[in-house]
Amino acid sequence: MRYIPPHKVKVLVVMFFVTGAVGMVMGLFLAPPNMTLYVTFLGVINFLLGAFFIYVWQTQEMKTPDKRKKKRKKD
Repeated sequence: MRYIPPHKVKVLVVMFFVTGAVGMVMGLFLAPPNMTLYVTFLGVINFLLGAFFIYVWQTQEMKTPDKRKKKRKKD
């Protein structure tokens, strides 16, 4: 998997957890009876995507600078 900067992953994690929580609350309490299951299920999917991005954030390795691009000091 490609390296993703940690700041972007944190933003994605927050976005998916918030939308997942809002979707579950709306699905359980505010949605009409015929849409309750669908909205709750979509909230759970967003919550699982947030968990996946936490896994990505915790397991990706730090990006190391490329040594070929580093300028050498002249003696």
